[in-house]
Amino acid sequence: MPKASELKKGMVVEIDDTPHVVKNIDCKSPSSRGASTIYKIRFNNLKTKRKLDESLKADEMLKLSDCERVSVQYSYKNDDEYVFMNTEDYNQYSMSAEDLDGMELYLTEGLEGIVALLLDEVVISVELPQSVNLEIIETAPGIKGASASARTKPATLSTGLEIQVPEYLEPGEIVKVNTTNKLFMSRA
Repeated sequence: MPKASELKKGMVVEIDDTPHVVKNIDCKSPSSRGASTIYKIRFNNLKTKRKLDESLKADEMLKLSDCERVSVQYSYKNDDEYVFMNTEDYNQYSMSAEDLDGMELYLTEGLEGIVALLLDEVVISVELPQSVNLEIIETAPGIKGASASARTKPATLSTGLEIQVPEYLEPGEIVKVNTTNKLFMSRA
């Protein structure tokens, strides 16, 4: 049973005997002495799709939901459905773009390292790898003699994701992107 301070985005917990997935966590540290840190957490009910906002103290315990975790690979997009394949038994699961909630911007065909959370053999959520490699499709031309300083420029990647990249990078280069905060990490 994790504490509120141990929750991570994508974890599934039981609230009133119903599975809820953690969508967003905001940590508030009060300035007064002796006050405890408050975690404002947004959950999504996995059955009704309703949002639930809770304020929890750091040491409050939550019960993990009985979800099966399976390793999957992203296969393809079919209309508005994204199809994933179990890497062990080759079963296929699909999720809508609405259920992916922005994670589709990191999906490239054949992407591995994804963990799917199954509840009654239905995918309720996926956890992406920590980083993915994506190609720069559009950005301003590289500046000759640009250093690896903190100066950046916007770039559109192969999936439509827009991030800030160092000004020396050019279209066609592959970059490593952090999936938790949308930040450029390095060249791939």
